[in-house]
Amino acid sequence: MTLRLTQAGLQHRDGSHALRGVDLSIEAGERVAIIGPSGAGKSSLLNLLGTARPPSSGRLEVLGRQPWQLSGRQRQKLRTHIGLIHQAPPLPPRQRVVTAVLAGKLGQWGLAKSLLNLLYPLDIPGARGQLAKLDLADKLFAQCQQLSGGQLQRVGIARVLYQAPELLLADEPVSAMDPVLADHTLSVLCRHAGEHGVTLVASLHTVELALAHFPRVIGLREGRIVFDRPAAEVDRGLLDALYANEQLLPPAPPHIGATAVQIPRC
Repeated sequence: MTLRLTQAGLQHRDGSHALRGVDLSIEAGERVAIIGPSGAGKSSLLNLLGTARPPSSGRLEVLGRQPWQLSGRQRQKLRTHIGLIHQAPPLPPRQRVVTAVLAGKLGQWGLAKSLLNLLYPLDIPGARGQLAKLDLADKLFAQCQQLSGGQLQRVGIARVLYQAPELLLADEPVSAMDPVLADHTLSVLCRHAGEHGVTLVASLHTVELALAHFPRVIGLREGRIVFDRPAAEVDRGLLDALYANEQLLPPAPPHIGATAVQIPRC
């Protein structure tokens, strides 16, 4: 079991609840998409799973450990096995892309090796190989400030692929990309997860991409799980209930009618 939440809640400092009574189990190697309206708690759930914050209530297990019962050093070691893909990757503007990608290993390298890597990239072929999967090999020595938002997101993804974690958490990883590029990038992520037995959990705004690329889809609304189904069982009725009363409902994905399904591709 890679992840388990038992009646987990997360409360903000102002007293509002981001998550309420969440029960969730994700097996090793699963690929799971989380969808839901804005403010549903998708990012909060990923932060909880990534051990960025402890649950306010309930129980959390990550990679067989209860992270908030570990020492700070043990918890930091656990985090080296967790890869985080951010919607807006925290990449220094003047940092070169090669250095940004190789930073994926900083948690595993010693201090001396990490400092040396800042001066001279220690694995240029490795960084180039990950960037090539995402059609960015030509940006290897560019500065991050020279890249578009979608390119920066792909650099962040390349960094996590280079890290080679057991658990990969992605928060809106393709939000700055056009539909074709987003589709390709999610294919790369899913293929990597499948080939290496990595557990992949991603929050996505676009329902069509979630149904096309992930075998399991979780619908989240107001901090609670509304449904947890195989993608083939997610129909228009479930989506209407999930996004009820939203000003901008997502368009119905192709082939999703009352009972029709979309077949996951990976």
